[in-house]
Amino acid sequence: MVKKPQIVITGITGFVGNYLNQHLKVLGYQTKDLDLRKTPNPSPNLLQDTVVHLAGKAHDLKKFSDEQSYFEVNTGLTKKVFDAFLDSQASIFVYVSSIKVVADLTNGQQVSESMQPQPDTPYGKSKLAAETYLLSQAIPNTKKLFILRPCMIYGPGNKGNLNSLYKLASKGIPWPLGVFDNQRSFCSIENLMFIIKEIIERQDIPPGIYNVADDEPISTNELIGLIAQSQNRSPKIWNVSKKFIEGVASIGDKLHLPLNSERLHKLTSSYVVSNAKIKAAIGKPLPVSSREGLLKTFKSFNNQ
Repeated sequence: MVKKPQIVITGITGFVGNYLNQHLKVLGYQTKDLDLRKTPNPSPNLLQDTVVHLAGKAHDLKKFSDEQSYFEVNTGLTKKVFDAFLDSQASIFVYVSSIKVVADLTNGQQVSESMQPQPDTPYGKSKLAAETYLLSQAIPNTKKLFILRPCMIYGPGNKGNLNSLYKLASKGIPWPLGVFDNQRSFCSIENLMFIIKEIIERQDIPPGIYNVADDEPISTNELIGLIAQSQNRSPKIWNVSKKFIEGVASIGDKLHLPLNSERLHKLTSSYVVSNAKIKAAIGKPLPVSSREGLLKTFKSFNNQ
């Protein structure tokens, strides 16, 4: 029997880290938690055959965090872990970055790896600074660096933006933005686990930067429909006039209401991510479709 590599995971207590830890154990791997709060200066003997670096400071949607804190965590800690990796016997380093390093808004343009990164937020800028450092280092030909840029990750147990949308739609209040036609890419946790597994197990996948997303984008109206389907009911979607909605959002800008121009744009704009490069490198179909994965996720929310 071929011995499977030992895998170090940073950020193992987070949503993705917990999923990855359980997923790899089911597959027979030995995993090791590297808690950067307890071990802020990792040494080479802490790193095994493969390192998956997930630890980081998440995007603060309420904008309470100061900019420097993002760079201390997302950039500074990444540097320390990667430096230890270079000095260790480990051969594979997987850095889970974010598609937000490319842009916060795309104006309808499909996001590919060839686009010049222009992040707008401290979160995106700190993730890009980490990527830039990794790519600037001299990496021996015995080691491989993979940078994954997932879009919004979802799955059962996730408490992010999709959970908030689910709670809102579950109140039975009609969705008034039906007239807006948008497309957004999402990333199933199952698809992300599949891609990381392939990278760990195979020698033929070239190192480099890869976007990670489900095959097909989904509109917000479709999300509302999937939420309703998960609850065995019909969706309530109203096609209220765009001018009226934009007028309400304009008033929201002045009165600091929940619906303002910025939030309206995020709810109705498109953000489509190409996964063509990673699919070509793996040469296999992704295991979960957006609709299948999202419906499974929404059904899990019913039991929360």
